Amino acid sequence: MSAPSDTHPARTAGDPAPPTSPVALHKALDAIWRTPPGWGRLSAVNHTVVGRRFMLTAFAFFTIGGLLAMLIRAQLATPHSAFVGPALYNQIFTMHGTVMMFLFAIPMLEGWAMYLLPKMLGSRDMAFPRLSAYGYWCYLFGGSILIVALAVGAAPDAGWFMYTPLSSRPYSPGINADVWLIGVTFVEISAISAAVEIIVTILKLRAPGMSLDRMPIFAWYMLITALMMLFGFPPLILGSILLELERAFDWPFFDPTRGGDPLLWQHLFWLFGHPEVYIIFVPAAGLVSTMIPVLARHPLIGYTAIVASLVALAFLSFGLWVHHMFTVGIPHMALAFFSAASMLVAIPTGIQIFAWIGTLAMGRPRLHLPMLYLLGFFFVFVTGGLTGVMVAVVPFDWQAHDTHFVVAHLHYVLIGGFVFPMLAAAYYYLPLVTGRQTVYGLGKAAFWLIFLGMNATFFLMHLTGLKGMPRRVHTYLDAVGWTELNLVSSIGGFVMTMGFALFVVDVALQRRYGARTRRDPWQAETLEWAIPLPPTSYAFLSIPHVDGRAPLTDAPQLGAKLAAGEGYLAHARNGWQETIAVEALSGRPEQIVVLPRPTLLPLVSALATGVFFVSVLFKVYLLALAGLAITVCLLLAWTRAGGARSDIGPLSAGRGLLLPTHLEAARPPSWWGMVFLLLADGTMLASLLFGLFFLAVIASGWPPPAGLDGGVAAGAALAAGAFLAALAGRGALARARRGASPSLLLAGAAAGGVVALGGVAGLVPALPDPTTHAFGAVSTALLAYVGVHAAIGLLLAVYGLVRVRRGFVSARRTSDLSIGSLWHDYVAGAAAIALATLFGLEGMLAG
Repeated sequence: MSAPSDTHPARTAGDPAPPTSPVALHKALDAIWRTPPGWGRLSAVNHTVVGRRFMLTAFAFFTIGGLLAMLIRAQLATPHSAFVGPALYNQIFTMHGTVMMFLFAIPMLEGWAMYLLPKMLGSRDMAFPRLSAYGYWCYLFGGSILIVALAVGAAPDAGWFMYTPLSSRPYSPGINADVWLIGVTFVEISAISAAVEIIVTILKLRAPGMSLDRMPIFAWYMLITALMMLFGFPPLILGSILLELERAFDWPFFDPTRGGDPLLWQHLFWLFGHPEVYIIFVPAAGLVSTMIPVLARHPLIGYTAIVASLVALAFLSFGLWVHHMFTVGIPHMALAFFSAASMLVAIPTGIQIFAWIGTLAMGRPRLHLPMLYLLGFFFVFVTGGLTGVMVAVVPFDWQAHDTHFVVAHLHYVLIGGFVFPMLAAAYYYLPLVTGRQTVYGLGKAAFWLIFLGMNATFFLMHLTGLKGMPRRVHTYLDAVGWTELNLVSSIGGFVMTMGFALFVVDVALQRRYGARTRRDPWQAETLEWAIPLPPTSYAFLSIPHVDGRAPLTDAPQLGAKLAAGEGYLAHARNGWQETIAVEALSGRPEQIVVLPRPTLLPLVSALATGVFFVSVLFKVYLLALAGLAITVCLLLAWTRAGGARSDIGPLSAGRGLLLPTHLEAARPPSWWGMVFLLLADGTMLASLLFGLFFLAVIASGWPPPAGLDGGVAAGAALAAGAFLAALAGRGALARARRGASPSLLLAGAAAGGVVALGGVAGLVPALPDPTTHAFGAVSTALLAYVGVHAAIGLLLAVYGLVRVRRGFVSARRTSDLSIGSLWHDYVAGAAAIALATLFGLEGMLAG
């Protein structure tokens, strides 16, 4: 199958005529790539437009989260405050954390990645532009659900972590918790789509010659971040689904009286939550590694060591989730392991910090405003890291857990590790975004207000925490000795808010009144400064060839040469939006990728997806099924006009290079997209299996009173159908590549899907009632997982058959079948694992 954002050439084309002039080529490319004005901007899929929308929307949510923080500080400024009552206060602090973590930090880094990566990599756009646009609309609509709920007094109120049993139906009977579960899950669609988009773009859509060891350091940071998102977000999505199932249908995943366990939610949440801290920090650190060499006028020290430290940081971050659960009663051996791991993670972080300090020491730093914010980053983030080592020590954590000390530590890490680098990057990249010079008068005043206000707010919260003030309380007694510290913290919070307001005013004034700037005002070394300022819709008039890590240093006139059409794809052919894909490791050019034009399909698809989520929120399940069906149909419509009914053959990419289109390549970007999507999908399956075995080993009430009631024949049918579909899918792909008709084998794959679904239907009666015990609930969820994937496999087999019959598949054009084959293989593996788990666990429990 074609990935949703793949667009294929619809007709053949020979070598294009050379452009008459760079100006004529610019006009031709602009006509192809530009986003329509007016209402047509709703159809935008261009990475510059979508990335800017992510950043602006994230900052709008940041403003809302900041206002909520001011309400918190106003309430805590004095003892016995009646500013807000306890019920509203619970909604405010829950929404503050939710907005900052889910609606600001992650989407902001997605926006920076989408805006910068193609320009840094020498590409004209992201790999799947429509997927980027769809992710943005899902983010906007999902976040809006949460904000509207806050406005009408129905916001979540159980904390941004939604611990059970507080968030379960008996203790949160209203719609508040459902708003969090539905809204956050809706937003996470954006995160997963962005992760796949970023990974494939970095691995495939680079300038020719840009091997992995020549990539700009920011690309390495974003590659690691996207991989962490790919494996970190599925446990949260699964946990949200399970908790919503418990609240809506009384399936006892977290109910200890029926074989569940509230700690399962904590494990699933922190399997996401602790990597998320590094998911937030790593992209900001990538911007630090990008800016420091330019501002210090010295190449970055330790490029290879930094990349290695990033890989180590990513692995270690997934072994730290119990760092947040030291007080829940886990065994001492586990406490020792996770405490040691929590301290060990400081090593790869320290490698990066020393590399930055070494670069500054070896160079001649310029104390421009971005550098001022970077110095603030060093001070605040290192302070947060030191307190992080403190809470990694189990005896200290037992004393400081759930106090304001932990709140202060978290804000030092996140504000220091994310907000300060983002503010530095805002001023550093302002000329790139606006094409105007920057003036730093107001910016310096904003820095000092933010820096001093931040430290006044949160440094003193370390002290209130050490004095015993718990977090998430709406009032306190004057006699306990917290009054003066809380008052100063609140004043500091308002000073910091004034600083952010001044930052907004400063950026708006410079955007409106700043003088025009020249290309590459910083004398940087990376490709984003080789394009016109502000950026054109197509970024590069012609695509460069890269021979080193510092292309602008190696060739100072590279920007002018590319603007003169001396690179690849210096033509406007057939109205196609063309860019080049390379071999992932070496950077050798492999294929010409034709990207999609602006379309309303992502917006309409997101609206249909929103119908599904809102219907689930209000328990209108028939309408939810209708929304889901419409969403699937719309996603298939993304590829309706894609493809070609005849082979095209190699086309000129310029500079004497002939390349096939991505449709005729063995592994187009859509194939890579499916690979990484299945990795995220597999992580969700692994998380579900983890939950099942965790309950079987840890939870009370096991073994369950009832197990599987037969079902062997149905299980055999499920396994046989899934493997038949996988074998038929592989056979269809092989026949198509030989030039033979794959129709019969695709029909066999569809038949295998039908048999597999029949097996699932036959197994359902054999399972225990999912409302009586967690074993029945998790087993039913596992079987539903396999059934949904088998149904998608059936749909893909039928779709492949339609594509063959319509002439879109040939010996060269097999991407539809290769992607479908990947899915069938995955379903077969998932079915085998699920059946082995269900019947194996049944045997163990019976024994």
